[in-house]
Amino acid sequence: MTATSTRAVSTEVVGPRSLYEEEHEQFRAMVAAFVEQHARPHAERWDQEGKVDRWLFTKAAEAGILGFSIPEEHGGGGSDDFRFNAIMGEELARNPVTSGMAGIALSNDIVIPYFTDLTDDDQKARWLPGIAAGELIVAVAMSEPGTGSDLAGIRTSAVRDGDDFIVTGSKIFISNGQNADLVVTAVRTGEDPHRGLSLLVIPTGSPGFSRGRKLDKVGLHAQDTSEIHFQGVRVPAANLLGPEGSGFFGLVRNLAQERLSIAAAAVASSEGVLERTLRYVKDRYAFGQPIGRFQNTRFEIADMVTAVRVSRSYIDDCLRRLGDGTLTAEDAAGAKYWTTEQYVDVVGRCLQLHGGYGYIREFRIARDYEDARITTIYGGTTEIMKEIVGRGLGL
Repeated sequence: MTATSTRAVSTEVVGPRSLYEEEHEQFRAMVAAFVEQHARPHAERWDQEGKVDRWLFTKAAEAGILGFSIPEEHGGGGSDDFRFNAIMGEELARNPVTSGMAGIALSNDIVIPYFTDLTDDDQKARWLPGIAAGELIVAVAMSEPGTGSDLAGIRTSAVRDGDDFIVTGSKIFISNGQNADLVVTAVRTGEDPHRGLSLLVIPTGSPGFSRGRKLDKVGLHAQDTSEIHFQGVRVPAANLLGPEGSGFFGLVRNLAQERLSIAAAAVASSEGVLERTLRYVKDRYAFGQPIGRFQNTRFEIADMVTAVRVSRSYIDDCLRRLGDGTLTAEDAAGAKYWTTEQYVDVVGRCLQLHGGYGYIREFRIARDYEDARITTIYGGTTEIMKEIVGRGLGL
């Protein structure tokens, strides 16, 4: 498969782009080839089991698509170019084979930055080689059954006991929760709503740690999402990320990148849905002609393609600004809510163009419909994103 494969990019929908260089498109082809070889043969089984096999992470590391931001001295690729992350997210979103691959992208975009940016030298030496090799699977645990988007409401406690912390509490909506070996956990070490939060790396083999149920979600069935519980788990203070009490700032420092990665994937998902729908309306006949020949179909497709191209231009500019350090939290929040709400809208309209077949799960559009809705919730709900944008305007 080449970098110019029609599987990777359909210029009918996407249009020309100038964000990426040849090495990025070669990486896109690597991701596509990996998915075809290692993910597609197991996609249905993973969908039924609710998680991927652990070997997927080691295979991804061997292929160079996991941990490419980890420094070379610790076994990673040593790249700080987020465009590689965006390329991977786009390829997985535009041409979905299994939602189980999201665990790899989540590690790259969201969890690994905690281990590269907030760790001291000893911690890097302890954890990064295993993460880079895919042997240590990582997760981040913020949400709790009673808190949702309110980080200040976190109640999982970590009480100091000599050189250790004793952790008690529960977390929910934890991606990679069933497979994870290390969980970056937001814990309460003080009373202040924000300055009383700390980040602890908790090994899942610790006594008192337990995995709850795999959550039965509407979509993203192969993406491992779980509850986890801590019952007096003893964790060395040496597992603190940053100083005690700095957890809130550690959590929010990467949120702009996290939300931009969601936004970039949402646009790519919309593009993929439109590409597949465009093929469908050209091939599907009704009343003696392709349904794409009807004016309503042309107008619907034209409207959606134009809107998504506008979003693509906006997101590509945000990716450039992330690279040069000028992307703001407000920019990322706006991009996240706009593109995910657009994705939900595009999927609904494209399903309608499929008619009754759109509601049959053997057609990809039905699974797109299931998978799309959560994007307006995870990484910060649309309502929270609008609040961030509005406050940034002084309101």
